[in-house]
Amino acid sequence: MGSSTMSQRETAAVREHEARAAADVIGAELIWMGFPDAFLFSGRDSRLAFIDLMRQSRPDVVITHFPGDYHPDHRAVAQIMIDVRVLGKIPHIKTRHSVRGGISEIFFMDTIAGIDFAPEVYVDVAETFITKQKMLAKHKSQSAWLKDQYHTSYQELIKLVAQFRGIQSGHKFAEGFRYLRTWPSRSPIDLLP
Repeated sequence: MGSSTMSQRETAAVREHEARAAADVIGAELIWMGFPDAFLFSGRDSRLAFIDLMRQSRPDVVITHFPGDYHPDHRAVAQIMIDVRVLGKIPHIKTRHSVRGGISEIFFMDTIAGIDFAPEVYVDVAETFITKQKMLAKHKSQSAWLKDQYHTSYQELIKLVAQFRGIQSGHKFAEGFRYLRTWPSRSPIDLLP
């Protein structure tokens, strides 16, 4: 939806291309799910798609949006991840990929401007911050949309928040996270490098 000049189909194609280019910066695999912008909800189809995603990728740790994020899709992703966290182990739920072994631990990432987010865990990102900037620079259409709609940029926001979280934790740049406290789970301390 985030374009004043392109159709929804063109915008989706551009955003997918930009996301793949960003993933290529670090050699990551991008799994594009194809949900429409602004209309993601936690329902049967989305749960099955996310269960299949979890079975396919088999993550030990999931970093996802915070449930209090500003965007409805971000809030929906947070809720869906909470909902499907243990469902991937249920053999009666059929998806393209087979039942996975473990249950992923979930961490919520900071909100776009750090609003209403109190980190429990900080990660020093000084060594990787330039790489993050390079990845975000690949999202040219999203950056233009933010500039047009909100008169700000990703680059400015991520730097300010990373510096602020760095001040809070004694680093040059840091990212803050919250841990989903639910059953069954391991200690977040055991999951950190």
